[in-house]
Amino acid sequence: MAKTVLPPAQQSGDGAALAELMAFVAVAEELSFTRAGQRMGRDATVLSRRVAALEARLGVKLLRRTTRAVSLTDAGRTYLGRARAILGAMAHADREAAGLASGEPHGHLRVALPGSFGRRWVWPLISRFLAAHPHVTVEATFENRFVDMVAERFDAAVRLGDVTDARLVARKVAPRPRVLCASPAYLAAHGEPATAASLVDHACLVFPGTPGPRWELRDGKGRVHRVDVRGPVRSDDVEALVAAACDGHGILLTSEWAAADALADGRLRRVLDGWRTPDAGAIYVVTPSARDETAAARAFVEYLVAGLATQPWK
Repeated sequence: MAKTVLPPAQQSGDGAALAELMAFVAVAEELSFTRAGQRMGRDATVLSRRVAALEARLGVKLLRRTTRAVSLTDAGRTYLGRARAILGAMAHADREAAGLASGEPHGHLRVALPGSFGRRWVWPLISRFLAAHPHVTVEATFENRFVDMVAERFDAAVRLGDVTDARLVARKVAPRPRVLCASPAYLAAHGEPATAASLVDHACLVFPGTPGPRWELRDGKGRVHRVDVRGPVRSDDVEALVAAACDGHGILLTSEWAAADALADGRLRRVLDGWRTPDAGAIYVVTPSARDETAAARAFVEYLVAGLATQPWK
């Protein structure tokens, strides 16, 4: 059984109700007054009196005591869960207050990140943040779905696209432009498209959709051109599509951040560079609006906002 760890300040508290609660949790977890006493630095008889006082105050038996063993009653098992939550919250509050006093963030953060973007561009920022703040821990979930941050109790998220949930506070940190690109080998073999209309004569790499995926591009005068494209590869994974483009299988329309490494090292080249796609949304750092931010969450969000605002993929 996992044991509840209490900070020293709580272990030495004099409040009767708190002392009774702490005594009960220790005995319930150890299933022994002697071991609980050793754990708390108290005589077993002191803990016995405190548990008895708690039971008398509640009017219910929490523990079964025999000469050989201690066990929990049904009421005791239920009460133990509540008591652990209370003491855990108090311990968290103590750590948070200590962090505020010292100026050093403390605590645990749950963060939701989009898969490929999160691994390539957000995780390095998180890693540096953790190195700078050793008292913060992070649980990172990488999913392409938009998680319910309120119901699933996430402290922060990075989102690509648009944020319409009124329960969230969204900070736009960067645009999300898209680029057309292909490998030098593909362009040498098939030529380079000169206009959006000429894409119909090329192999194009696309995300799954209707039988004839449609790309929209704006020319230099702002006119929109819609082209039905086709090609040998479809995938819902952007990393797979970038790999296919690098291997010479066709022309790819993707977010700039996805192709950034391949464009930088020459595996891919931009095509139709003077053309633009309609607004593809933006990159946001998001937090729940109804939750009080901890010092750790505030520091973390500010760090992400600053890091992503530099658009490291450029």
